[in-house]
Amino acid sequence: MLTGSKTTFKVRQMHPDIKERMLSQSGTNARSRDVFGLRCLPGECVLQRAVMVRKKLTAREGRGWLSGTLFCTQFRVAFVPQDSPKPDDNADPVLLGDHDVALASIEKVVVVGPNRTKLVTPNSSLKFTPEELVLYCRDLRVICFLFDRLTPDTQVIEMTYTIAKTYQPLKPGSVLSFQNAALGSVEMKQFLSNRRRDAHMNWFESVSDWEQELERCGATGWRVSSVNDRFEMSTSLPRFIVVPQKVLDTEMKKSFAHFNEGRIPRWCWRHPRGSDLLRMASFQNNIYHEKDDIRNLELILFGCQSSLCVVVELGEDLPSPADIQLAHSRLRALCLGDISTSVTVPDDKWLSTLEATHWIDYIRSSLKKASEVACLLHGGHLTVALQEAEDRDMSCVVSSLVQVMCDPHCRTQHGFQSLVQKEWVMAGHRFYSRINYHRDNDKEEAPVFLLFLDCVWQLWSQYPSRFQLTDDFLLALHDSIHLPLFSSFLANCQRERCKRSQNLGQSYTPVNGWRDVLHPDSSSDPSDPPLPPVWDWALQYSNQRQARFTQPVPPIPPLQPLLNGNLNTNPDAHRLTDTIPGSVFLLSRGTFTCPANLLPWRSSSSGVYRKSHRRAPSSENVPGLERLLKAWALTELPQGLTSSSGPQGPLDPYEPLLPLLMGPCMGLWRECYLRGALHAQAFSHPISANHPHPVERLAREVQQLKDKLAQASTSTDPHPPTKRAEPRRPDTNMNQNTNNGTFLFPASRPQSAGVLRAAAPPTCTNHQTPRGPAPASAPPSRPSHKDNGGSNKHTFLFGHSSVTEARPDQRYCPTPSNAKLPKSNGPSVAS
Repeated sequence: MLTGSKTTFKVRQMHPDIKERMLSQSGTNARSRDVFGLRCLPGECVLQRAVMVRKKLTAREGRGWLSGTLFCTQFRVAFVPQDSPKPDDNADPVLLGDHDVALASIEKVVVVGPNRTKLVTPNSSLKFTPEELVLYCRDLRVICFLFDRLTPDTQVIEMTYTIAKTYQPLKPGSVLSFQNAALGSVEMKQFLSNRRRDAHMNWFESVSDWEQELERCGATGWRVSSVNDRFEMSTSLPRFIVVPQKVLDTEMKKSFAHFNEGRIPRWCWRHPRGSDLLRMASFQNNIYHEKDDIRNLELILFGCQSSLCVVVELGEDLPSPADIQLAHSRLRALCLGDISTSVTVPDDKWLSTLEATHWIDYIRSSLKKASEVACLLHGGHLTVALQEAEDRDMSCVVSSLVQVMCDPHCRTQHGFQSLVQKEWVMAGHRFYSRINYHRDNDKEEAPVFLLFLDCVWQLWSQYPSRFQLTDDFLLALHDSIHLPLFSSFLANCQRERCKRSQNLGQSYTPVNGWRDVLHPDSSSDPSDPPLPPVWDWALQYSNQRQARFTQPVPPIPPLQPLLNGNLNTNPDAHRLTDTIPGSVFLLSRGTFTCPANLLPWRSSSSGVYRKSHRRAPSSENVPGLERLLKAWALTELPQGLTSSSGPQGPLDPYEPLLPLLMGPCMGLWRECYLRGALHAQAFSHPISANHPHPVERLAREVQQLKDKLAQASTSTDPHPPTKRAEPRRPDTNMNQNTNNGTFLFPASRPQSAGVLRAAAPPTCTNHQTPRGPAPASAPPSRPSHKDNGGSNKHTFLFGHSSVTEARPDQRYCPTPSNAKLPKSNGPSVAS
């Protein structure tokens, strides 16, 4: 209802029951209902609708405008195109359509009028009728709706205020209200309870799941332990952990107290060359270490490798959660701007401002640390233990990246989902605190998982043919984390998920220890809707969208027969033997050291860490990673592995995908961060929506000039090179035949990261074609891309070129020498 004068509008909030009786229809027994052409979920009611509305399509959607009807329910803002087919009431419900946005994903609502913009809040009053409605989302989307002149003003005003009042998190229970709006109906609860989980991925919730992973990796010296079955040893660890077979559960119980939060060293993954990857928290230095405890601790730490263990310290080289949160906030402000104040970054300072956010720097440091660990594991015959203070943030990032680099199975969709389930969901990453759905704990908020997804995208952009999953899958996972509907992200550990699903609490008695008891006053209510896992993609996206999640890749070659857990049939040819059994080294800041206080139970006065005089003098000042790469260059490849991709193809499918980390090689995830930049910057300086944006007009003019240059170059060349005819795409570079060119937009799927550049903002207009050589920052062209007339020199204004995929044989390998790893002076108790 509207009150006020002709120029000032305020809305009286209707009672929900009245609104529901006005707009809802019968048929509650159906699986879904058709309300004014909108396919509603069971129990979902329409609060407001507006007819004759146009939605601005993004580049992925084909650009232009789409006419239809706009709806607002208590769960989402839905848009139904005018020519959309009639929904099937008997089909399985889908939470969000292709043109819908959840209310929980909206960050702010902005309206655009005649030469003005206004940020709308629940207490705002409008003195003009909005012509356009802009929704800024938490996942960096910007959705724009244009109201037609024939749209009734009452519908425009009520739609604006209804969205502004419903998306606002007014109280702590708003997340639960949002969940009930989507999943709280009886029909929806029954539907979710009958859903079958994906049987192709590993959920790591039972002993058989972990044993299946051990068998897949060929880890023969490890076993699954249920010592933490009731979360008595550690509340943040999963129920089942993988430990060495030599350690009994009764002996291992004493080891939990020696580590922060009881997160002892535990197995994560085994490299086919025989190395093991472990994760652990920092040591408790104020704990008294008995002799039996020391033996068990070192058995757990060394695992099946009794000769060498490398502890990789993550706290000094990687950003803290607070740093990640600050960088991501700056990146959001840069990509979306502040529309309420019409402040945008100038074009000539955009790249420097992007660098000042440090987001790319944190991605680079994470990939660099993962590359170091991958090279260590590739050497074979050692245990690598990732150590973090709490073992719940950056250790998840590094361990996951290492497996993505080295294991082809983790680059498939189901393998990647299993990896996230193992290293993040079950390992106790604090999703609920880091995402901060309630917006009540800003100190704990940090998008660590989004940093990991960006790192995976960097690897995908450099090695696209080595991934079965696509950037569409990564983008869908990025968007899903902002919806508080999935059990994967609504808890900090497995114990909290079990308490919510079973409505159980725990009590402690000296006789019985920790026991689960029913809590009638618990925050978890049996009437709460069952939350599905995030991997139930059919509940979120249509079949057409899911089909873009994967791409065909060559089959993964099977593992060779294992010899004592080692894939290499000649393991001792170049083995690093200049180490004493039981040696422990620390890898920090790219160098190996042997600090006396690395293991608290080893006293520095016992002579264990005496300096070695047999170490090669040439390696005194050489960084540890460089020495490791020298040894890696000398290592023989496993027998029986042949090339399947040409003479320059990788012989070893488990060779790490080492990324190129130089400045021009790191790109910005444009499809994620810049998908709403055109809308955001266009509405910061409002123009008529019926005319294209100046950047779009400039892009068309540049494209026409490029086509004319290509035609002129082809007509003047007497012997043009023979090329196979290919379909012409509007987003690909059209002037590949010219020696000097300027590219405005890159190809949609770049095939290399050797020359990746950070994308510039889509508002830069000072484009000039260079007449001289390429700028110094551009990497040199490869010999295989040179023609008879010389090398091609290009300048990419908005992206990067699409050239041959970066190959593993181009990794950095220093000249081999006799440099060897430093060794520890003394055997361990375990040896």
